[in-house]
Formats: sequence, structure tokens, C-alpha cells
Amino acid sequence: MPHPRVAVVTDSTAALPPGLAQDVGLHVVPLDVSIDGAWYAEGVDVSPEQLLHALERGAKVTTSQPPPSAFAAAYERAAAAGAHEIVSVHLSGDMSGTVRSARTASTVSPVPVRVVDSRTAALGLGFAALAAAQHARTPLDDGPQEPPDDGLGGAVRRWVTRTVHRAGPAPVWPDAAQVAQVAEAAAESARVWFLVDSLEHLRRGGRLGAGAAALGTVLGLRPILSVQDGRLVVCEKVRTRKAARDRLEQLALAELAGRPAARLAVHHVGPADAAEEVAAHLALAVGVRTADVLVADAGAVLAAHVGPGLLAVVVADV
Repeated sequence: MPHPRVAVVTDSTAALPPGLAQDVGLHVVPLDVSIDGAWYAEGVDVSPEQLLHALERGAKVTTSQPPPSAFAAAYERAAAAGAHEIVSVHLSGDMSGTVRSARTASTVSPVPVRVVDSRTAALGLGFAALAAAQHARTPLDDGPQEPPDDGLGGAVRRWVTRTVHRAGPAPVWPDAAQVAQVAEAAAESARVWFLVDSLEHLRRGGRLGAGAAALGTVLGLRPILSVQDGRLVVCEKVRTRKAARDRLEQLALAELAGRPAARLAVHHVGPADAAEEVAAHLALAVGVRTADVLVADAGAVLAAHVGPGLLAVVVADV
């Protein structure tokens, strides 16, 4: 079968399990993580477990977006593999300079690149990239159809169709504009809620204001965070972690109730026990198998910004 015309590129903050990204031909460019001054590529040189250990021992951890050269190399590989166009879908531009690096690299790509700012994070981004990659690999139609049986004329036309297309009808693939539209719609549909043990990591990284961080440290409240218009904000304040976890489930179920079909994921940093428990509760409540709820590590970069104990729920349109 001929190669799809569009390749899809994303970054490692999409937090997609490697096998899932590979299954749909998704190209993933890693962000960089620094641990005590030594730089590593997320998902390549450092695992979430190693990053968690570094945080627990008090190491100085910072992150950086990929340089434009990393995206340029990914675009060149995609073009060499047969892509005529590329759609590059990334972490919200208000949270990272990743989308700017992608846009810079797009100017030197051997094929046209459409860069999409997802305005979301984690599997909110991951589901958008996944939807785009799946759409890029789905033919819009099966090529020329056989003429109807309307006597001798129809028989002649059917013979011509079979002769000309003996190797099989050539599929018509989506173009970059269509694939980008799917990515944008999926990203816009995504809702992401976070619960963390401490807001100090987010405050130090500039992702959350000092006032919001004080809710968890001074007032003893557990803020539930969400991504709104590309930024991380406090959406609710809950007294205990148990109550906050219950509230995460309630938020997800309320969102799912208004959708005919949806993708659902639960993130964790560190042991997956709590995430698996939340996934089981959600699956039971909506009548699906627990295996249908994706439980995924949030990745090293997100772990660096939120610290240990993250629990997050993501809902997006299929």
C-alpha cells in the first residue's frame, strides 16, 4: 500500500507509552532534563523512576525544550521515510518554548510543516497527537469504484477499471490541513486535572504563582489544578488528599457523562497503585473494562515540575 502523505511529530511531554506511539508511526522528540547539571533526553537517557529518585534525594532538576536542530532532524527523517507533509503537535506554548523550537525548525524542513500549539499538556497533548497520527494513516476513500451493472456499456467500463487499477485502487490520504484540524479539535476537547503532594516544585519552576502555592503549604488545602487556555490554574480547593482524589474522579465522570465517546487516562509519578485504583473506579462507573482506561507515567519532564505524588486524569474526545 502506498505511504500516507502526512507524518505526525510530537514531543515527549505527550506521555504516550512508547509502544502506542510506534504503532501509529508517531515521531516523538524528547525534551531535555538536567539533574545536578548533567543533561539527559527524556525517555532516552533518563526514566521517570530515575528522575523521581533524583527529586527524592534533593537533586537540582531543571528542564529545557528541544533545540530547533532536534526537530529539524525529526522532520528530515520523516521526509526521508516518504512524508510529503508534516504536522507537528506540541505542549502548550504558555508552558514551554517547545512549540517555538518546532516553528523555527519548520523553516528549514525539506517538506512543509504545520505546527500545532495544543494549548494543553500530558495526555491531553498525547491524545491529540494520537488522533492526528491515526487520521493521517486512514484513507479518505478506497480509490475508484467499479461502474454499475448497466448492460454492455457498464461491462466495458468495469473491464477498463479492473485493467487500469489491476494492482488495486490507490487510496486517497488526508493532507496536512486535515490532519492538523483533527489534532486541534482533539486538543481543544481535552480536559486535564492534576493533584500533587506539594506545589513547591510548580512554584519554583514558575508554573504556579506563590499565592496558589500557599494554599497547599500554609492553609493546608489540596488544590486541584487544571489546564485552561494553555495555562496551569487552580480550579478547586479540597481539604484532604483523599477528598481531592475523590473529586478528581467526580470531575472526570461529569465530563464523560456529556460525551458520546471519549478517551480516558490516569497519570502518575512514582508508584502506579493510586492511579490504577482511580482507573478501576472510573471504568466501573462508566461500564468499560479497566484495560480501556490508559494508566501512564507522566514522564520525567512533568515529574520535574510537579514532584512526587502526582495523580492526574485526562478526558478527550475520540
